[in-house]
Amino acid sequence: MPQKNRVILIHGLHQTPWIMKKLARRLQSEGFDTYQYGYRSLRDGIKVNSAQLNEWLEQNHHPDEAIDLVGHSLGGLIIRDFVAHYSKWQIGHCVTLGTPHVGSVCADYIWRLTPFMVGRSYTDALDGTVAPLPDHITLGVIAGNHPYGLGQVFLHYHNRKLRKQGTSLLSDACAHDGTVYVSETKVEGASDHIVLPVSHTGMLVNQQVAEQTCCFLEHGQFNHELLNV
Repeated sequence: MPQKNRVILIHGLHQTPWIMKKLARRLQSEGFDTYQYGYRSLRDGIKVNSAQLNEWLEQNHHPDEAIDLVGHSLGGLIIRDFVAHYSKWQIGHCVTLGTPHVGSVCADYIWRLTPFMVGRSYTDALDGTVAPLPDHITLGVIAGNHPYGLGQVFLHYHNRKLRKQGTSLLSDACAHDGTVYVSETKVEGASDHIVLPVSHTGMLVNQQVAEQTCCFLEHGQFNHELLNV
């Protein structure tokens, strides 16, 4: 059996590496070697965090050995910036979980009201201006549509605001995971995209999310047959 790539798991805003522990264990049970990478999501911006990921790899990983990357929320944007600017690394497959690839309405509201709550991660990342996805990167995107989380207050307000402006919102356009709209998770160049009945943080402990992540890391595509079961 061929050896599987090392998987680097990257947490999101206001989180620490431990939050990726359950997903890491499920990947390990499938034969993956994992590492839960930590960074300062408020103090440092995406450029610094991306550079520090590169520095960590230079000290702990050989460039000739491929790696897979899995990022939750802001962690997925760090992956985007990293693969765009540090091309010496061999990247196998990437998976993002609840990542607002085109920017975050929720983060935009928070930035205007209490900017310290999103810190330096807003600029060049959560504002939707992260680097484009390189053509050679195989990316799978998992979104959630279970609207549970603190961010739902802002998203519900935003939906009402759009309706008052006369915007017709279909249920699919309103779908979110409590923090990120499903529509915000879509990115040009992604290889696959699925929506699961999970919340923004709940997806990190969800069995189906773990199974689909493993599937994409191994095959470069999700198992869409499981979505209809």
